[in-house]
Amino acid sequence: MSTIDLNQLVTWRRELHRFPEIGWTEFMTTARLITELRGMGLDVIAGPKVINREFVRGRKADVVERGLALARERGADEALLAEMDGLTGCMAVFDSGKPGPTVALRFDIDCVAVQECAAGDHIPNSGDFASKSAGLMHACGHDGHMSIGLGIAKWLVENGSSLSGKVKLLFQPAEEGVRGARPMAESGIVDDADYFLGMHIGFIAKTGEIVINPNNFLCTTKYDFRFYGAPAHAGAEPHLGRNALAGACHAATQMLGISRHGKGMSRINVGVIRAGEGRNVVPSYGELQVEVRGEDESINSFMAEQVERMAKGAAQSFDLRLESEVMGEAVDLQNDQELIDVLTSVVGQYPELTAVAERSFGGSEDATVLAKRVQRHGGKSIYFIVGADLKAGHHQAEFDFDEKQLKTSVELFVGCLQKLMTK
Repeated sequence: MSTIDLNQLVTWRRELHRFPEIGWTEFMTTARLITELRGMGLDVIAGPKVINREFVRGRKADVVERGLALARERGADEALLAEMDGLTGCMAVFDSGKPGPTVALRFDIDCVAVQECAAGDHIPNSGDFASKSAGLMHACGHDGHMSIGLGIAKWLVENGSSLSGKVKLLFQPAEEGVRGARPMAESGIVDDADYFLGMHIGFIAKTGEIVINPNNFLCTTKYDFRFYGAPAHAGAEPHLGRNALAGACHAATQMLGISRHGKGMSRINVGVIRAGEGRNVVPSYGELQVEVRGEDESINSFMAEQVERMAKGAAQSFDLRLESEVMGEAVDLQNDQELIDVLTSVVGQYPELTAVAERSFGGSEDATVLAKRVQRHGGKSIYFIVGADLKAGHHQAEFDFDEKQLKTSVELFVGCLQKLMTK
């Protein structure tokens, strides 16, 4: 049996860290993954085979085109870009050839819009693997997640004869903004999964802690509302204008006053408002970027229905045309007890690790969409946290994590696969 090579995991992570790509533009990243996985001998599918276009959220054509152009400039394989057909992400399949369960593992691949710090003591700088893309950085650990997925793939190729069943390795685009899981789920690629496992490195735990059953995953829906009015001279002919700024502002103040739900946590944030063309012009365009969250799907639906109604009401009040677009979504999650028990048992094999039974997640993660899809088709799911000491918090310019926990993560996944897939 081959051992898990930390140096290889670190090498992959650092290579991926150098070239971060924002959600739906991960063309170089996807090409790199496909090449590596096929080089191991695994079957890999990509593009429309893993992403259902009908359910794509928050994908802006101009941003995607810039990302595609940059990938070509950096030498991306044209055959792989054609295979992607404009859609990033991929899935590798290991089939033992023996009857057994199908286990799906998910790893996110996008970066965040953060400029990496220039400090000399920042390890990506001193180690010469800092981001080569201005304003973009793997500041959430997704570079680590991908290297974990590659490490599991390598282990499967070298040791999978000991298993019975099939493993699907999902490399999901556009987690930031919770945009990528739904179209991946709607492709149907996890509908045959008996088990689903996902994880995050760092976040709510330090090195040595494994949060087995994080709770308080918040459902969320992200909206863009666009209000269209008519311009006019604000002094001479204000009566001819239809003020989109006023409509957007009215909607925002109404949304922020939505009653909180009595049966659980609910959240609303109007994060962006843009409007207007000039001081003396009646504003003809206004935009709101809004998110709602809820402790469960019914509470989130309550909040979503309220913001939609208020946007429509404001548009009607100011005689505006309204466009609304769902930009992302995630759901709540309850981990299944069977997988809680399996992971707890695996963690117990490592004296340096501490199993933390529960800890509040308190945010949203679109892996929950895939996890619940598996549960609704009769399978079982878990999402857990592998602690890793952080230099700075997630989405910060100084973010970095304890790379030794890449090996820990692979070991935990492999241990779970062995318990689930060994007769």
